Amino acid sequence: MKSISHLLNLFLLIAFGFSSCEKADDEIIPGKKGVVADHTIASEIILRSIPDEYINEARNKLHIAYQHTSHGTHVSYGMFGLPDYKSGDETRFAITNNNPQFDKLDFRDNAMASYAEAGVDASDLSRNETAFIQASRNYLDDPDNSEINVVMWSWCNIAGHDVAANYIPGMQTLVNEYGESGSKIGFGEGQRGNSVTFIFMTGHANKGDNVGDGKPKNQADLIINYCNEYNFYCLDYYGIDTHDMDGNYWEDAGDDGNSSAGGDFYADWQSKHSIGDGYFESRSSPGGSVTYGAHNSQHITANRKAYAMWYILASIAGWE
Repeated sequence: MKSISHLLNLFLLIAFGFSSCEKADDEIIPGKKGVVADHTIASEIILRSIPDEYINEARNKLHIAYQHTSHGTHVSYGMFGLPDYKSGDETRFAITNNNPQFDKLDFRDNAMASYAEAGVDASDLSRNETAFIQASRNYLDDPDNSEINVVMWSWCNIAGHDVAANYIPGMQTLVNEYGESGSKIGFGEGQRGNSVTFIFMTGHANKGDNVGDGKPKNQADLIINYCNEYNFYCLDYYGIDTHDMDGNYWEDAGDDGNSSAGGDFYADWQSKHSIGDGYFESRSSPGGSVTYGAHNSQHITANRKAYAMWYILASIAGWE
């Protein structure tokens, strides 16, 4: 009887161990701090209100890996153009692209696609809904990328994707592994010293087709609600695409600030202002050629997404 009792206890311990491991896989480790950078944040007034010490801290301490295809250029082209906007911006918002330099933001554009598993397309979040998870791991586990402490992935078209089952759990898995106190953070074998902040992103708007199951607004609501509940950072593409400069919401808007009801509100606003006084020209690289963000006919979309990104970076660096 004693041997049977020992066997039963051993079985229960093993069963409990498996149960505990399974629970750990599903565990939600919240962020320490988070913010949804939406249309209320994506403005020059808000950007200029951030104290220099936090912009400087972000510029010198953060190392960003960003992966995207066409729509993702709204962030990078905006950030590359911002240093040429106003006097002092060339220093305050100095940035590099895959070429780290002293006193400039270390930004590594299209950094992670090549780290995908063989035969898997991880160009953005839309090509293969879960490819970003292993591509991020492979990238962050490479000693050449040990400095990276911020990671962001962009959607192409978010419509029709299973955000609740793939994107959100995938991001949470990466947070659990590489976030502060994550299982892969430390100095043991297979670990890295620098923890990583992961920035969530909503998808761009689709003109006249934003509302309904699996469509941009509904997907954005899922992501934003999760980030608000668990304190994660989020760059809200959808909110910026669908709100004009006065804060009016145009539910039918597309990714170019264009609405059947509200008109071409970003192009109209740009036409009433001038370069250096109201907006700046987006660029393909730091100091590179002037260009609009992909699928845009104006600079305002990329301007606003650059403002939102810098707000997030300043917050990561300790602001508010």
